[in-house]
Amino acid sequence: MKNFFIKISLYTVFLLLITNCATSKKNNTISTLKKDLFTEDPLVYNGLKKSERKNFFKDSDPETRWVDSIYNKMTVQEKIGQLYMISAYSNKDSIHENKTKALIKEYNIGGVIFFQGGPGRQAKLTNQYQAVAKVPLFVAIDAEWGLSMRLDSTYVFPWNMTLGAIQDLSLIEKVGQQMGAESKRMGIHFNFSPVVDINTNPKNPIIGNRSFGEDKYNVANKAVALIKGVQGQGVFSTAKHFPGHGDTSADSHHTLPLVNFSKERIDAVELYPYKRMFDEGLVSVMVGHLNIPSLETKENIPSSASYNVVTNVLQKQLGFDGLIFTDGLGMKGASDFKGPGDLELAVLLAGNDILLFPIDVAAGFKKLEKFYNEGILTEERLAHSVKKILHYKFKVGLNKYKPIATENLSADLNPSENDALHYKLYENAITVLKNENNILPIKDLSQKIAYVKLGEAVNSSFVTTLKKYTEITEVSHTNIDSLNTELKKYNTVIVGLHKKNGVWEKQNISETELFWLQEIAKKNQVILDVFAKPYSLLPVTNFEDIEGLVLSYQNSDISQIVSAEILFGAVEAKGKLPVSINNSFPANYGVSTQKLTRLGFTTPENEDMNPKILSKIDSIAKKAIDGKMTPGMQVLVARRGNVIFQKSYGHHTYDTINKVTNSDLYDVASISKMISTLPNVMQLYDKKKVKLDTKLKRMLPFFSKTNKENISFKDLLTHYAGLQAWIPFYKATLDSENNPSEKYYRKVPNAQFSTKVADNLFIRNDYHDTIMKLIADTPLSLKKEYKYSDFTFIILKEYLQRKTKQPLEVLSHKNFYSSLGMNNTLYNPLTKFDKNNIAPSEDDNYFRHQVIQGYVHDMAAAMEGGVAGHAGIFSNAMDVAKMMQLFLQKGNYGNKSYFSEQTFDIFNTSHYAVEGVQRGLGFDKRIGKEGSTCNCVSESSFGHTGFTGDIAWVDPETEIVYVLLSNRTYPEVGPEGNKLSKERIREDIQKIIQEAIIK
Repeated sequence: MKNFFIKISLYTVFLLLITNCATSKKNNTISTLKKDLFTEDPLVYNGLKKSERKNFFKDSDPETRWVDSIYNKMTVQEKIGQLYMISAYSNKDSIHENKTKALIKEYNIGGVIFFQGGPGRQAKLTNQYQAVAKVPLFVAIDAEWGLSMRLDSTYVFPWNMTLGAIQDLSLIEKVGQQMGAESKRMGIHFNFSPVVDINTNPKNPIIGNRSFGEDKYNVANKAVALIKGVQGQGVFSTAKHFPGHGDTSADSHHTLPLVNFSKERIDAVELYPYKRMFDEGLVSVMVGHLNIPSLETKENIPSSASYNVVTNVLQKQLGFDGLIFTDGLGMKGASDFKGPGDLELAVLLAGNDILLFPIDVAAGFKKLEKFYNEGILTEERLAHSVKKILHYKFKVGLNKYKPIATENLSADLNPSENDALHYKLYENAITVLKNENNILPIKDLSQKIAYVKLGEAVNSSFVTTLKKYTEITEVSHTNIDSLNTELKKYNTVIVGLHKKNGVWEKQNISETELFWLQEIAKKNQVILDVFAKPYSLLPVTNFEDIEGLVLSYQNSDISQIVSAEILFGAVEAKGKLPVSINNSFPANYGVSTQKLTRLGFTTPENEDMNPKILSKIDSIAKKAIDGKMTPGMQVLVARRGNVIFQKSYGHHTYDTINKVTNSDLYDVASISKMISTLPNVMQLYDKKKVKLDTKLKRMLPFFSKTNKENISFKDLLTHYAGLQAWIPFYKATLDSENNPSEKYYRKVPNAQFSTKVADNLFIRNDYHDTIMKLIADTPLSLKKEYKYSDFTFIILKEYLQRKTKQPLEVLSHKNFYSSLGMNNTLYNPLTKFDKNNIAPSEDDNYFRHQVIQGYVHDMAAAMEGGVAGHAGIFSNAMDVAKMMQLFLQKGNYGNKSYFSEQTFDIFNTSHYAVEGVQRGLGFDKRIGKEGSTCNCVSESSFGHTGFTGDIAWVDPETEIVYVLLSNRTYPEVGPEGNKLSKERIREDIQKIIQEAIIK
C-alpha cells in the first residue's frame, strides 16, 4: 500500500507538470506520445479488506428473518423465477403490457428492466406489474446520464465523458444524488450505471462518450463519486461492463469483442476502478460479453459465461459479494454462444446472480427446471443467488412495498436544481486546449469579431450569449474564398463546430468542414469552439494556425451559454481533457484562463435565490399589461455578478403584433442621466478636473453673473441647488394650431435646420442656445431644499462637451459603451437598428404629431437632436445591467478600472442626509414611499427611474442588480396618470426579488 501511494504522488506531480506547460505561438501542440497504460503504470491496487469496506446497506436480523421466511415458502419454480429480470417498455401497446404481466405471474419473475417510454406511463406500469408479482419486483433501468437515456420528458445530464473533464468530485457526487433521487421517485432500484470502461480506444464503437475517459485514476475517481451520490439516495449502482469494454473495436450487441491483454495488464488497468468502487460499497456489477483469452483459455467463451472471470476473478480474487448481473442475454456477444436455457445455465454456473432480459423466458425457464431436476443446477447454487436477491430486496425496502405516487411526477423529476447543477458542471468541464498569446478570455470588446458556424446542429444559445457580451457578426458563404474575403474585415473569428447532441451520434468532422477550418485558420486569428466529443478533433492533425481552442463537449443550451461566458471571461476555464487527442493533447491536459469581472449567467439557486418566488414576477408583469399600464416590459435580475432572471413580457404595442424580446431597445428616459452623463462626470472628478465645491461659473463661464453662478458641483448633482424642475421648451416653438412652427422647424433639412427631432421634422440648429439661455434666466427657489430638476444634467452635458471638446454620444461610446460591450446602448438608435427592434414610446398628438419610435420621448431631448444630458439613451435591460454592475463593482468591469472606488463612494453618499435628502451625486437613493423602490432594500442601495416606466437599481448589501424597462407612456399618458407608478409595479417586482433571497 505504501508503494501504491508513492506511485499516486509521482503520477500527480507528472500531471501537474504537463497541465501547466506554457505554449508558444506556433507549433504549440503538446508533443507527448501516447504511452501504454500498463507499461507506464503497472502497479496493482490491492484494495481494502472486506471488513474495512464501506457498506451503504448493512445486514440486519429482521432482514435475515424476512429472507428466510420468503425463501422457505418458495417452490423451485418460484426460486428460478427470481433469477430473471425481463425487459419492459412503456411506449408499446397493450399486447406487450399483457405479455409482461403474464410472464411475471406465470414465472414469478424477480425483476424488470425498463427501456424506452415516458415517466408517467412507466410509473403506472410499474404499479401494475408490482401488483401481480408474488414477491415485489426489482425495477432497473439504464440511466447513465439520467432517466433521459430511456425516458422522454426527463432531465438530460451530461455524458460521462463530459463529467470526466471535471476536477471537483463533489459535483460528480451531486450528479449521482440527483440521478438517485429521480430513480427513487420512479420506484427504480437499480441504475445500471456508471460505465467504468477505460476508453483507451478512440474508435470504440459502443463506449466512447459513455466512459469517463482513458485514465484509470480519473475513471475510478468519477465512478466512486457518482455511486456515493446514487447509493446515498437508497438506489443501487451497477458498474459495467466487467472486466472492461473500453479497449475494444467491436460492439458486444452485435458480436463478441476481443480484449487481447495480459491478465497483469487487466488487473492493473481495467480492474482498477472496480477495486476502488468495491472499497466504497458498490452494490452490483454487470459482467460484459467479451472474449478475453488471458482470463478464459477456452476459445470464444464470453466473459459472462466464464467461471474464471465471474467467480475466480470477480468474487474470489476481488472479494466482491454483491449482486452480479449478466449484460443483456439477447446481445449477440452472448446469444451466439448458446441458445435459451443453455446460455442461462452457463452464466449461472459461471457465478452470475441475475439473468438480464434473455431472448426466450419460457424456453429458458423450462430448461433450468430440467437442469435442477438433473442436479446440474443445485439447490445450493440456487439458494446462493436467490437469497442474495431477497436480501437486496429487503435492503431497498421491498419488504414494505408501496406503489409509486403519480401526482406531481413530472415536476418532481425535473426540479430547477438540475439546471443549477448543470451550469456548475459545464463551468467545471469546458476545457481550453490552446490559448496562444492569451487570446482567451477576449478582453478588447472594441475589436471587430465575426462568428462562423461549422456543423449541422443548432447554435442559437451560443450566438445569443456571445452577442450579450459584444457585437458579433455572423458571417457565412457557400464559397470558402468568398468567406475569407469577408472575414478580412474582422480582428478575430470565432468558429463554432456544432454537432448533433446525441451520445450515439458519430459527431465526426467532415472533410469539407476540416478543409474550411484549415483555410479560415490560415488567414485569420481564430478561436475554435468544439461542441462535440473530444474524438471529433482526431482528423485535425495540425493546430498551429488555431490561436484559441475550446472543447465544450456537448451541444446543449447550457454548454453553449457557459462556453460563451468562458470566451469572454465571466467564467474561468477549469476542465481537463479526459482522453488524448492524437499526439497533440494528452489526457488530463487543460489550460486555465483568467476570470474577468463581467456579468455571467446562471440559475437563481446558484446565487441563493428561490426560482419559485422569482416566478411571481410573471403575474406582476401580466397585471401591468392586462391593466393597460404598459404594453410590454423587460425584467432582469443579477446577483453576485450573474444574471439569474431575464425575461421579456407583452408586446411593443397593445395590438400584440411584435412580441418584446430581450434584445429589443427601449427609451430609458432619465436613466440616461445615470448611464451616460453621470459616469463621464465621475471620470472627470476622478481625474481631479472638478471638485465637490467647484462653482458653476468655473465649470461653465456662461453662467457667470447669473443667479446660478455659485451653485456647487455637489449641490447640482444632489438636486439641492434650487433649480426649477423643467420647462416645456417645445411649447414656445408651436404655431397657433399647436403644430411645429415654420419659424423653428423644417420638414426637409438644410444647413440651418439639420437637427432632427422626428421623422420629417428638423429644428433650427441654434435653438440649443435658446434652451441654455432660458435655463440661465430661470429663478431659483427662495428656500434651499431638495427639488428634482432636469436642468442639472442638461447643464452637465454642456460642461462635458466644452471640457472634453467631444459630443456626449462620442464620449459615452468611447469611454464606456465600447469597452463594456454595451453595443445596444446609444442615442438615436435608428442610425443602427431597425425600427421594429425598438419599442415606441408615444403616439404624439401635441408636438410632433406622429408615433414616436426610435426617437427620444422627452421633448427637450428631441429638440437637442436626440442627445441630451438628461434623456435620449435607448438600451435594453442587459446593457443597462452592465453599467449597473460596473457601479456595483465601484468602477470596475471586465478587470478594467473606469474610475476609483473612492470616487464611486463619494458619488454614492447622501451628502445632505441630515437635511432629509436621500440623493447621492446623480444617484437616487430614496427608498420606500418617498421613492420608486420598495421599503426592503438597504440604505446603501442606489439607482434611478425613468419617465417611460423604467428602473435600474443596485443593492450592494445583497449584490443585486434589478432592471425593468417599459414603454408605459405608449400610446399616451391618460387622465389617470402614471398607472404603473400608482400601482407600484416596479416596487412590487423589487419586493419579490428581495423575498426570493435564500437567507
